[in-house]
Order: sequence, then C-alpha cells, then structure tokens
Amino acid sequence: MEETMLNIYQVALDSISAHVAILDHTGLIVETNRAWREFGRDNGITIEASCIGLNYLDTCDRASSEPYDEPAVIAAGIRQVIKGEIEEVFINYPCHSPEEERWFALRVVRFREPGAHKVIMSHENITPLMHIQRELAERESDLREQTEKLTESNIALKVLLDHRQKDRLQLEDNMLANVRTLILPYVQELMDRPLAKRERTMVEIIEQRLGEVTAPFLNRLTALYQQLTPQEIKVATMVREGRSSAEIADVLLVSTAAVDFHRKQIRKKLGMTGTGRNLRSYLLSLQTKDHEA
Repeated sequence: MEETMLNIYQVALDSISAHVAILDHTGLIVETNRAWREFGRDNGITIEASCIGLNYLDTCDRASSEPYDEPAVIAAGIRQVIKGEIEEVFINYPCHSPEEERWFALRVVRFREPGAHKVIMSHENITPLMHIQRELAERESDLREQTEKLTESNIALKVLLDHRQKDRLQLEDNMLANVRTLILPYVQELMDRPLAKRERTMVEIIEQRLGEVTAPFLNRLTALYQQLTPQEIKVATMVREGRSSAEIADVLLVSTAAVDFHRKQIRKKLGMTGTGRNLRSYLLSLQTKDHEA
C-alpha cells in the first residue's frame, strides 16, 4: 500500500511541467520530478541530474556575488518559507544559456510532514511571456515616441497656422488702411467738387467698387457695427487699423476729445468699461473669431 502511494506520488510529481524539487528544513534536495531531471541533463549539469542530496541553499550562496542579486534573493526567500516567516514566495529571474535568453518563475511553498518541515520549489519557464512583455514594452515605447512626434508636429502646425492667420489679418488691415487713407480721401474730394453728371457717375462707381473690394473684411464686424452709430463705426474701424486718436480726429475733421468720447462709448457698448482691456486688441480678436468660424 505504501509503495503504491509512493508510485502515485512520483507519477503526480512527474506530470507537472514545471521543474519541481522538494527541500528539507536545511535546504537539502530530497526529491525532484522528471522535468527537473531533464533540464539538468539538457543543460550539462555534471552532478546527478536529479540533484538529490545537493544543498540548494548552499548552491545559491556560492553563486551569489552581491547581497541583492538573484541567487541571494532566492536563498533569502526560501529560508523565510522554511522558518515559517511567510507561507510562500514568488520570484521571477533570468537564467540565460549560451544559446538563448530564458526566464523562470520560482514559487516556494511550505508544507509539513510528520516530524519534519519541507518546502516544494517549482521553476516554471516563462520565457515566451517575457518576450511578449518585452515586445509590448517596445511597442508602447514606439507609440509614445510617435505620439510625442505627432504632438510636436501639431504644435508646429498650429504655430504656422496662427502666423498665417495673423499675416492674413495684417494684410487685410493694411489693405483697408491703404484704401481709406490713400484712395478714399481723394475720391471724397472729387465728390465734393462740382462735377459733370458723367464724371460724378464714374466717381460713384469707383467708390462703389472700392466698397465691394473691402466689404468681405468689413462684414466680419457686422454684428459689432449694428450696436454702433455711423460715426462710432468709423472710429472703431480706424482704431482696429491701429490709428491714434489724433490721426482719427484728423481724418474725421473732429477734435481728439470727440474721438475719445466715441472710443468711450464704443467700450461701453462692448461691455469693456472698467476692464482695462485694449480696445484695438478686442476688435482684432473679434475679427479672428469670425475667421475661425
């Protein structure tokens, strides 16, 4: 009966794919399974492949070159389990051969037999899992790198688009300013003169065409202009173009005090009273928002 139980015990032990060894309370190997023995033969262990009678803790101590390298950590974990300080220990460690890289998962569990304390130690080959984890880590690293590059590209593109937007707004402002200062005053001067009917018609056509050219730029401020008087619209337009109160007064043939009054009224209608915000910056921001829309 006892022999039958031992045979069943050995068959069960040999059926386990992990490399299994049983240690006594001193660290001596008292039993191993077939996977352990085959691993020993395949890897050229010079002693008996089963390693029965070998002190595993002494072997770890001799293999250890630093206080916290793998052999030292494994030996310390096994001793803790043997002493009953912990129930079990799990350690993943490398065990590379000249032909390949290998990793194993060590598990040590304490169990009691009448009159003795022993531990079961299993080493499971987790090399495929480690390769998958390494590949995943490399892919995550590549993905992070690509994401960073994409983010940098998006930032650079946004900067370029912002510059392009500002350049376009500046170009439009310059065009409006040139039309108002370099062309319209002369058109107005012609309109104020006594002209023949045909000549007046031609001047009116010129004025109309200039209005059509500048209309797309001015229409963006239509919602704003609906709140303002005609004179305030003129002041707001020239403020947006960057003109000073003195320059605006000169163009409109009014005093600077009158221009300042109109500016104050514009700020009030836009809800800017007491904010300290620059009027021209606000008007330009309205133009920018209309562009984006």
